[in-house]
Amino acid sequence: MLTEDFDYPLSPDAIAQAPAQPRDSCRLMVLDKSDGSIRHTVFSRIAEHLLPGDVLVVNETKVMPARLKGTRKGSGGKAELLLLRRLATPSSDVDADSAGARPDAELWEALVKPGRRLRPGAVIEFPGLCAVVRDWSRTGTRGQRVVELQGTGSVSLDDALHAAGRLPLPPYVTGFQGDEGQYQTVYARHEQSVAAPTAGLHFTQELLAQLEGLGVKIAKVSLAVGLDTFRPVVEERIENHRIHTERYWVDEAAIRVIEGAQACGRRIIAVGTTSVRCLESAWDDAAGRLLPRNGEATSLYITPGYRFKAVDGLVTNFHVPRSTLLMLVSSLAGREKVLIAYAEAAAKGYRFLSFGDAMLIL
Repeated sequence: MLTEDFDYPLSPDAIAQAPAQPRDSCRLMVLDKSDGSIRHTVFSRIAEHLLPGDVLVVNETKVMPARLKGTRKGSGGKAELLLLRRLATPSSDVDADSAGARPDAELWEALVKPGRRLRPGAVIEFPGLCAVVRDWSRTGTRGQRVVELQGTGSVSLDDALHAAGRLPLPPYVTGFQGDEGQYQTVYARHEQSVAAPTAGLHFTQELLAQLEGLGVKIAKVSLAVGLDTFRPVVEERIENHRIHTERYWVDEAAIRVIEGAQACGRRIIAVGTTSVRCLESAWDDAAGRLLPRNGEATSLYITPGYRFKAVDGLVTNFHVPRSTLLMLVSSLAGREKVLIAYAEAAAKGYRFLSFGDAMLIL
């Protein structure tokens, strides 16, 4: 298929710059994937479309304070880091001797700015910590480096990072002055992502309690969301795109909840595309069931024609044109139905992207 088949006109005015207040007051479009029919409601009334025994699968990842703004040692010029992932050991991605990694330091893969000036050996200073550029990233991505974070004050490196770092809001959200906590889900636990699983931003603790009181089950998984979640597909044909790799976790407790619901004929509804990728990646064809996963890597690329094994429905936002996320949604509901729904959402003034309104596909 062609990438242009997943394009649509997105007005800048339609891109939400702040979340709805309260979270569950945003609009909700309900799309029937069997016939393409559409209903309009508000997210706080999502229970009206769920049944006792249905399972909502949430990604409980938490966004890291991954954006650091500082100055280059020596010149005093401005510099910026976006931490992408903590490296397990120095030897896993860079030679330990050349890295010179200290026992009390951490190695990270990071996006650096300005990339041309921040070569190996450069030092960036922040309040309470510094970053030493140790090596070029093995990914080959322009602007990515292996950096060593070191604490420079009396507090721990982790405390210094949380004091100096900020949440990396999406690039299309500009000038947001609200509480950064609004870019975290209310159930976020594992601090490992550089972007939020934004479909989950609409849930409040009260709404979750209401749903559970009505017999809807909650299963928790985790996927570390990477920077490439915002990247549009630039290849002419979708099959030529190479999707990013992310780490994910699915435990026995979640599988028991899901399999119990499946045995009773209930629906498994993923909250967000990241939860979809968790479940579909954890499915084992030979075993014919989900298997536990503990930090395995997935580069599962879901495009039309994919046969879903674990997911029946989806809570999601309205995604960027020509993106892998839009392709995933189209794989579940049908490209034509999804694009018709997007056109109707635009005509009715829905808010798009991370802080925008929601869609429920059943």
